Amino acid sequence: MSRIVVLAGSMRKGGNTDLLAQAFAEGAGKNNTVEIVSVADYKVNPCIGCNSCFNREGNQCFQKDDMMKIYEKLKIADIIVIASPVYFYGISAQLKAMIDRLHTPMRNEFRVKKLALLLVGAATLPELFDAIKLQYQLVLNYFHLKDAGMVLVRGVKDVGEIKETKALKEAYDLGVSINEKNSID
Repeated sequence: MSRIVVLAGSMRKGGNTDLLAQAFAEGAGKNNTVEIVSVADYKVNPCIGCNSCFNREGNQCFQKDDMMKIYEKLKIADIIVIASPVYFYGISAQLKAMIDRLHTPMRNEFRVKKLALLLVGAATLPELFDAIKLQYQLVLNYFHLKDAGMVLVRGVKDVGEIKETKALKEAYDLGVSINEKNSID
């Protein structure tokens, strides 16, 4: 059984990204422990690049926000899932702030072996997800992580529109595919 943390990057509760993340979590929850960490529930300031965490006790950031709670969840995760709406060909600013705060030596304590990607965009352009997928691949390469899979949804804008697509089933099936046998090999 793997511990999976889904970093959900939408501020819109009950929106398409939330529904996609929940579908994944339902599938993955059959054989794993899954927790959704929604940016809407945490106050996380952006990284300012001061690098003081490299010299502070416990590599703690000087900023007093909710990121410490998130670090604790990520330290015990085997798999991290990034779920985000797509704004101007990138992930949400709130999720980006959370990810940028992983620029800390504290991440060396993480035991993450795999990442997965769930994206929702209103546009239908074929290249809609290219920039995010490139960043995702660079992270996989740099940290020697395995890709657990992707669900990429185009043409979904209004709340609930995702229910009219096959994406929720795809996310559920991706979650189910992460089982005890192959979850972190």
